[in-house]
Amino acid sequence: MSRPSPLPGPAAGDGPVHAGPDLREGRRNWPGARLLLLFREIALAALPALLTALLLLLGTLPAYNALKNTGTGWTPYAYQGLAQDVLQYQVARLQPGLSADERRDSRDRALSSALNRGQFGLLDDVERIGERRLSVVERNLRQDTDLSVARAAQEVLGLNSQATEYAKNLGIRYQTELKRLRFTLIGSALLLGTLSALLIVRALLMWRGETQRALRREKRQLEALNLASHEMRRPLQTLLLASDLLRQADDPDQRHRLLSMIEDSAAQISSRADLTRLNDLYLDVTLNVQRTDLSALLRRFSSGRVHVITPPGPLLWPADPDRARQMIENLTENALKYTDGLVEVTLSSVRGRPQVQVRDFGPGLSAELQARVFLPYERGPASLVGGQGLGLPLVRRYARAHGGDVSVSHAPDGGLIMTITFGEPETHLSSPARPAAQPTS
Repeated sequence: MSRPSPLPGPAAGDGPVHAGPDLREGRRNWPGARLLLLFREIALAALPALLTALLLLLGTLPAYNALKNTGTGWTPYAYQGLAQDVLQYQVARLQPGLSADERRDSRDRALSSALNRGQFGLLDDVERIGERRLSVVERNLRQDTDLSVARAAQEVLGLNSQATEYAKNLGIRYQTELKRLRFTLIGSALLLGTLSALLIVRALLMWRGETQRALRREKRQLEALNLASHEMRRPLQTLLLASDLLRQADDPDQRHRLLSMIEDSAAQISSRADLTRLNDLYLDVTLNVQRTDLSALLRRFSSGRVHVITPPGPLLWPADPDRARQMIENLTENALKYTDGLVEVTLSSVRGRPQVQVRDFGPGLSAELQARVFLPYERGPASLVGGQGLGLPLVRRYARAHGGDVSVSHAPDGGLIMTITFGEPETHLSSPARPAAQPTS
């Protein structure tokens, strides 16, 4: 027995095979679906760049606002200059040797500096962190008394301290925002690298998946071709035999029978080798269901080694006559292959459903082989002729497409029994009835 070869899709012995093609490939090939897939891939390819730009924008916005609102390189020099002018005026008032004009110039210089509010950057922010105000300095300078000038000096020194503290806090804020910016850039780079790696992995997985799908399609095509080759062998052999006998036939009746055999074999070859329908014929089985007389169908297999037992009248049942014939052919050929004795083919009705039993009187099969006999490329241990091990898996596939199944069991007094039970196919009836073919031999 040869080792089983893995087949794509549901194996012939794994479960029911429903009638009808698989539409997934058709959906993938729909033009609108391809366009959507293209847009999706473009969006995914642009995602790292868009996300990185967004993160950089959000990360740099605080530092940008801080630099925009505070100015680049802000210093409290204006506050220090004001403090110097006010203190100089205070000293000038205490120096007896200075003239009134010199004191007036010193006062005007200090007051002018206090009145020029535009030179004091971020004045509102500086005043907000303490109690000292520029307006208080200005008011005290205008009063121009020793006590008011002293208060102005005290106020301006406090305001200068607030400005120095604000400058220090602003430097800390700059450092914090720059650190955040640095971490944002590093994080964005890491995220971009990770997303790029993930997209590369995704592309590789998609390529691998497409490669595997292509391999599965190739294996399914090869499986269909193998099954077609297997099923064409019998009608081709019959055709060659009948054509050879036709050359030597002198009796008109014999010539008519041989021509009928040739016509039937040609029809079977046409039915089993349609290259445009290999998938429907052998993989995702699609049935051409008709009300078929199974009794007439089985009687055509009667021969010297095949004894056919059918009910006395017709047994009509919805079935695909060509696929039903292939099931009986495979079981009968298999029985003849593994025994050199008589083979019995019996048609009966069990609980309202047709049942076909093919019995041989050979040595039978072990329980282990019975469990594996419907797997592809499995063959019995004592075949009298060669084979591929594809007939029984195809029988199960066709039987389940008909809503039934096939089973194997031992006969009570020796031999093996293959039983096909017909069910209700999942396909509408295509015609009321099909004439039964007459036996050709």
